[in-house]
Formats: sequence, C-alpha cells, structure tokens
Amino acid sequence: MKLKISFSGLVCLAAGLLAMGALSAYKLPSGNAGPTKFKQIVGADISFIPQLESEGKKFYDKGVSKDPFAILKDHGFNYVRLRIFNDPKADSGYSAKGYCGLEDTKKMALRIKAAGMGFLLDFHYSDTWADPGKQYKPAAWKNLNNQQLRDSIKAFTRLVLQELKKQGTLPDMVQVGNEINHGILWPDGRLKNLDTLAGFLKAGISGVRMESSKIRIMLHIACGGQNAESRYFIDNMLKRGVSFDIIGESYYPEWHGTPDSLKNNLTDLTARYKQDVMVAEYSQHKREVNDIALSLPGNKVKGSFIWEPFSWGETFVDKQGNTNAHIDTYDSIKKQYHISQ
Repeated sequence: MKLKISFSGLVCLAAGLLAMGALSAYKLPSGNAGPTKFKQIVGADISFIPQLESEGKKFYDKGVSKDPFAILKDHGFNYVRLRIFNDPKADSGYSAKGYCGLEDTKKMALRIKAAGMGFLLDFHYSDTWADPGKQYKPAAWKNLNNQQLRDSIKAFTRLVLQELKKQGTLPDMVQVGNEINHGILWPDGRLKNLDTLAGFLKAGISGVRMESSKIRIMLHIACGGQNAESRYFIDNMLKRGVSFDIIGESYYPEWHGTPDSLKNNLTDLTARYKQDVMVAEYSQHKREVNDIALSLPGNKVKGSFIWEPFSWGETFVDKQGNTNAHIDTYDSIKKQYHISQ
C-alpha cells in the first residue's frame, strides 16, 4: 500500500520535524549556486511563460522564431525572476493547472540555468498573488499559531530549495516575500505587528541560509518613490535583527511618482544602509529606470527586473509575438553599461 501525501501536507509534516530538530540534520549534495554572478543585473520576471507557451504562444525576434530566454539574452538580459506560490492548485489558489508551483518552478529553473542566466526566486508565501493590498495565508496554514507559522515558512522555504538543489538549480538570489511593505501572512504578519512580521521574515531567511550561505536575500517592498515609507520598513526590520543583503523596490509611476522620486529614494537608501539596492519590479520608463539603477555612484544599485515583458504593460512583443521597439532599448543599455552575460 502506497502512502499518498499532498505537497501542502508534506510542508506541514516538515514543519513539525523542523520544530523537533529532525530536519536540520538532513544533508543533501551541494548545489551550484554562488554569489550573484553579474555585477550589474538587467533582469526580467517571465513567470507567465509556461502558461503562454501552453496556450500556443510563439515569439519572434526580427521575424525569427526564438525561445523567450534567447530573445532576452540577445538584447542584453542576464537574469530571470520567478514567483512561486505555496499551493496554486488550492481552492482560491493562483492556478488549477499548477502554474508557479514547485514543479513548474523546477522546469523553469532548468531553462534559466541552461541559458546561463542568473536566477532570482520570489516566494509569495501564499497560494495566490501577494502584494501591498493582499497577503493571504496559504490554505494549509490558515489555522496555525505564530510558532507554527514560523516553522512552516522555514520548512516550505527549505523544501523548495532542496528540490532545486537536487537538480542543480539553486537560485542565486531569493526574495523572502513579495512587496511586503504592508507585511505578510495577514492578519498575523501585518505591518502594525512589527515583531511578528520580523519573526516571519527571519524564519524565511533562516530557511534559505540553512540550504546555502551563498544565496543573496532580498527584502522586496513597493515604495519606489516613497523614501519615508522605505526607511520606516527597513529601520524597523533592522532594529529587530532581520539580516538581509538587498533592498528591492517596485516602481510603478501611478503609485510611486516620477523617475526623479525613484532616483531620490534609491540615492538615499544607498547612502543610509549597507545593503545593496535594486529595482525589483517596473514596466514603464524603461530607459530612465535603468539609467538610475545602473549609474548611481557607489555601485550599490545592482540593477533592475522588468515585470512580465512578454505579456503585461508596455510589452516587448505585439499580439502576434513579434518584438517591438521597447526591447530595442535594452540593446543600447547593454552597450552603454557594459552588461556582462
């Protein structure tokens, strides 16, 4: 008789083992992740690609059919970001087909490594979208107490990274939460509950560190042009002992102001904190955002990630999948800033 355990059930089991110290002794072969492999990052979140491809979408660059990874590389991109949900197939989850779940992420991670690109993994710690307006708990975690939530965050993080490690595709960088300036795992981890929020973030960071000391940790907030709000969040996390490597900022002008607002914020953050800084999401003002991200003094702003450029906002392709002038912008960015690949 075979015992069948769902992935969410496995996470809960692992959390229990972790709380008892059993999981900490489990050793796996070392993976191939290292420090962030590019000094300057020009990246893209293309998590929609498996869904688009399954729907028959094709992409063409100057009339030639190409894999989207090849299109990005040919125009100067060197990094890919993927989002991951706990159980996207759950009721009210992101996708009944499991897009952006563990197995989907593993397949995409293999493509990233095969393309020779850097890999940023974005944990939403939810079964569906997490952002400043919603941070829903995974269904399997809804009735857990504070300690159980911390254990589950750590266990889930470790399990995902262990699975990626087994196939040699550990990420170079990890986001512990997505746009978390209003907290995670509501209502427990709302921003007003600063101690609880810090505890949740420490649990995720601990899970990453236990699998690899080389993966860089990003705290990702959606405050691109809001310096006071950025400082409030970062100061309170640092005050509570949250240890991380990169401050990630989303920048969308309808919420975060002009490019000058972004520049002023990033300039202050690089002077104020020891952590590096990145534009973790944007779509508009492509040239302006990258000029800011790649030219501020001190070499502490490491680059940018455009969000879903094959399907959302000012896309790189038209409805037929043909590349347009938006992607050509990155040819000059690559040349001007000597972006390595």
